[in-house]
Amino acid sequence: PSNIFNCVAQPTIESAQALMTHPHVRLLVVTGGGGVVKAAMASGKRAIAAGPGNPPVVVDETANIARAARDIVFGASLDNNIICIVEKEIIAVADIADALKREMGNHHAVEVKGRDLQKLQKLLITSDDHVNRDYIGKNAALICADAGIRVPESTRMIFAEVDEKHPFVQHEMLLPVLGFVRVPDVNSAIECAVRVEHGFGHTSVMHSTNIDALHQMARAVNTSIFVKNAPSA
Repeated sequence: PSNIFNCVAQPTIESAQALMTHPHVRLLVVTGGGGVVKAAMASGKRAIAAGPGNPPVVVDETANIARAARDIVFGASLDNNIICIVEKEIIAVADIADALKREMGNHHAVEVKGRDLQKLQKLLITSDDHVNRDYIGKNAALICADAGIRVPESTRMIFAEVDEKHPFVQHEMLLPVLGFVRVPDVNSAIECAVRVEHGFGHTSVMHSTNIDALHQMARAVNTSIFVKNAPSA
């Protein structure tokens, strides 16, 4: 039928509310943040809503490191990380962490450290511990330039080795800057992934050729989407 799909040319809060409360609308499917989810839930209609996410990607010592690096950079830089299902933080087993960094560099990912990391954190994390919304979905090179850091224009993604408590790991950044956490073994990596996913049950990723470890991760993190040995997308 010609009218099976329809769009509002200039959507507004008012037009969304009109659709949500219209008596002929029976089901709502919404995404876009807490406000719109709350509105859908309060509409009295059946609703399918996408909540917050903070997808971790775990890489263990059995993974194909070259492929994992390629997939992580592709996934995490897709649309400059604004998509809720893409990789938001990297958790790497220590034995392969440096090799993973090198391979990511081959795909236009750049590591920042020291004073550059401090400058980047000051730019992107506000004084009240929120992500600076001015940089959501912006290019990695533009973000670095505004922080006073020189990187190639071809840079797809920035990463920084930090501890688990760092805001680049804890927050759903929605921009191509990722925290990189080094852990001693795969069990520690899975435990870390569960913590930083915050129980949202959204999305998680693992690169491994150990079937038992993949099963362990899937059960422990219990996300709606679990990607094995591929980019999140």
